[in-house]
Amino acid sequence: MLWAIVSQAQDSLQARSQAGPSIGPGGPGRSGSSGAGAAATPDAALQAGDGTRLDQAHPRWHIRVRGLRKRFGAHQVLDNVEVDIERGQVNVIIGASGAGKSVLVKHFMSLLRPDTGGVWVDGVDIFSLSTKDLSAFRRKFGMVFQFAALFDSLTVFDNCAFPLREHTKKSKGEIRDIVRDRLAALGLDGAQPKFPGELSGGMRKRVGLARALVLEPEILIYDEPTTGLDPLATKNVDDMILTTSERFNVTSVVISHDMASVFRIADRIAMLHDKRMLVAGTVDEVRDTNDEYVRKFITTSGVSAAMTAERATQRARTAEPAGRAS
Repeated sequence: MLWAIVSQAQDSLQARSQAGPSIGPGGPGRSGSSGAGAAATPDAALQAGDGTRLDQAHPRWHIRVRGLRKRFGAHQVLDNVEVDIERGQVNVIIGASGAGKSVLVKHFMSLLRPDTGGVWVDGVDIFSLSTKDLSAFRRKFGMVFQFAALFDSLTVFDNCAFPLREHTKKSKGEIRDIVRDRLAALGLDGAQPKFPGELSGGMRKRVGLARALVLEPEILIYDEPTTGLDPLATKNVDDMILTTSERFNVTSVVISHDMASVFRIADRIAMLHDKRMLVAGTVDEVRDTNDEYVRKFITTSGVSAAMTAERATQRARTAEPAGRAS
């Protein structure tokens, strides 16, 4: 992805905090390991706990996090966080404001380094990579920022073309074709000559996604994608995330506390609370958990059985082209 843009927009991903007990990867009822475990660890520490190794690519889990701790000064943000991100699925990380969701996801791309613990992407310990190797490895990721982070002085076309011009040697014709394809896939055929200030909030989100897709990432990170949008635009963004997941076969990681949106799009949900991963599992596992805090968080948001039924209908529509955003 375009890491110059990542650096510009890091301020929009705030380090947050809150504080609780840990239920680790694999779903409700499974405890995470208690070891602090730095990234460079003895061989035994590379066992994932399910009979597989962290330093080997897993057919199901794309990103694996173990024993992650992060402190800013005296302020502990993450404490022994463990979670697995499923390959090719929509993985949503939820939690209250300040729970540490964005801090956790920054570690996935090594934008932050942990105090202890590790992150493995396709079996690669990302914190062991050299600066040069890390720069290349980050091309696996695309980032869709909360407020799109578009260049106001560039047209939609030039915003989307920018990563290709900076990071590839493609010809003008190749760049033109790639940008047109990504914009058309997201219902933005006629938006190429427009500037960001001429677009609605939903359209800016789509342009941000198109820009993230031009380098063909394997993993897409969405930072609070529905923040500031009306209900119809929110639904369009949800459709966009689902359609993109299907069409481009990417692993999606969505940071959100919009529970209506979460239950429309998620294949898996992981909840951060009290510095740790409180629960992680399929949508049904998380919805049906006996954990009082999780149940209160969900029910207070107004999510109902009807909402989860709508999710099944939504999933059946993912093969359809994305509609235009409001």
